[in-house]
Amino acid sequence: MSHRDGKDRPQLRSVSVHEELRQGIEQGRFPPGSRLPSEPDLAAELNVSRATLREALRALEGEGMLRRRRGSGTYVAELPRVANSLDLNFGVTEAIRSAGMRAGIAQGRHWTEPASAAEAARLGLEPGQDVLVIERVRTAEGTPVVLSRDIFPSGLVGERTGVIDEMLRRSIYDVLEAELGIVIHHGVASFRPVRADRAVASHLGVPRGELLLYIWQVDYAEDDAAVLSSHEFHLADAFDFSVVRRGPGRRFT
Repeated sequence: MSHRDGKDRPQLRSVSVHEELRQGIEQGRFPPGSRLPSEPDLAAELNVSRATLREALRALEGEGMLRRRRGSGTYVAELPRVANSLDLNFGVTEAIRSAGMRAGIAQGRHWTEPASAAEAARLGLEPGQDVLVIERVRTAEGTPVVLSRDIFPSGLVGERTGVIDEMLRRSIYDVLEAELGIVIHHGVASFRPVRADRAVASHLGVPRGELLLYIWQVDYAEDDAAVLSSHEFHLADAFDFSVVRRGPGRRFT
């Protein structure tokens, strides 16, 4: 009687399907941005059950190689994921460039509005005081990946329209330091998954209801004054987020 250990066990069918599809993507059989065949057709082509196929598709989606669009189908991702460490406070522009991709800004606009009670509390203002809102779509290799809304006390910029124009075109952190002499010392961020509403979906070119990662952050200057309240909607499959979790360290002596 022969003996078999774990190394001799047949490879799970979903793993081999995963590798076959990965090779098809890497070799250009399924080009970036293309729609995969329907699940019944693809399962028949690969001679596997739909349950096995779905397991392989889920793995590829988790690796950022595929995107699923509700009511539309499964598509090959157009961009590699951008690595972004949540324990480092740097902007979207730097994250995209660090991944070796061309960072861009599109659909830039600005306006002034009364601060809501929540924004006033974040920025140390009275509710109803004017705040400046800078809205931009951030792109990687020309593809939208983040919608950002950055909110400042209006008095910070005043009538310097040239500074506002620079914020629409460049990293806001760079503009704050170079044009206003304000250095961001640290930021406090929170994040959660959300579904894209109609306006956000339109800006990012995705279906309404697409899963996004929403990050909101308050940035503080070196004197601990709140300078900037940011709201960012990230395509969930465009970024790999990581965070350093310290401890618990020595607990017994």
